[in-house]
Amino acid sequence: MNHPVHPQSRLLPAMRGVLDRMARAGHAPMHALSAAQAKAFYEAGAGVLDIAPHALPRVEDHVLMARDGHTIPVRLYAPTPRDAAQPLPVLLYFHGGGFTVGSIATHEPLCRHLAHLAHCAVVSVDYRLAPEWKFPTAVFDAWDSLAGLRERAHAWGLDPQRFAVGGDSAGGTLAAVTAIAARDAGWPLALQLLFYPGCAGHGDTNSHRRFGQGFLLEHAHIDYFFGHYLRDANDRNDWRFAPLDGVDETGATRDLEGVAPAWFGLAECDPLTDEGLLYADRLRMAGVAVDLEVYAGVVHGFIQFGRAIPVALTAHNDAARALRRVFGI
Repeated sequence: MNHPVHPQSRLLPAMRGVLDRMARAGHAPMHALSAAQAKAFYEAGAGVLDIAPHALPRVEDHVLMARDGHTIPVRLYAPTPRDAAQPLPVLLYFHGGGFTVGSIATHEPLCRHLAHLAHCAVVSVDYRLAPEWKFPTAVFDAWDSLAGLRERAHAWGLDPQRFAVGGDSAGGTLAAVTAIAARDAGWPLALQLLFYPGCAGHGDTNSHRRFGQGFLLEHAHIDYFFGHYLRDANDRNDWRFAPLDGVDETGATRDLEGVAPAWFGLAECDPLTDEGLLYADRLRMAGVAVDLEVYAGVVHGFIQFGRAIPVALTAHNDAARALRRVFGI
């Protein structure tokens, strides 16, 4: 007689240990906090399990201009160029955090490590967050940061012909949406680098049912974040929030032909895994080159647990390899 495998049994021992320690700490769940408290809690805890920030010769703070006059803070990380005569390729990176928490600071170790491993510049974006800034402000900031970076590429020693966009979780959503918009504008991108992106407007997949409780990112957290970010229920059906199944102003699902090649790094024990797989399938069906890795036994957010979860470093290296390949490094 076959017995169903309990979802918790899929976790790596190290991953299970991390979740057990988090549970024993007894902190109030993020969804029980005010937005301001959640932001502070996430900032304070983001580096606890992450790797130490890699030293780089060039770290610069800049601003880019949004369409409404807001200045978007960005931080540029760059290694020593292998060829001083050649400008560096660049990854424009959008941090995760449910469109509500997170910052340049929370994702600094990851961005530094990717810059080091991929031998490219990384520009990390502090787009505006909910609840002060509702959808689609983050989408506009993501696009406007790409537009501004294109204008400043030469001045910052970057190669405008070798641009990629990337992000994790909500930042992965922004990267995927920006890649579609770049296709529409005729702006070629070398890659969209997507760590466990949110892709669907409604959490009704099997992975949401299997991993929506007890695996760090829970249904209550997702509802909390989206409750802060979205203006109303109709926003869930907008392609700029849900690139997998959302629609445009005509009611049509967006065609994905000609969108930049994609690299996906998904976590097996994550509510968002199935929608990432489905979006990868949609891209493939449109003729887009897709490289996809599902990292076994880990949960949403694992790429920032490199001090405790060795597979996080494997994912960093895999992502960097994909960047080097498309950048010709």
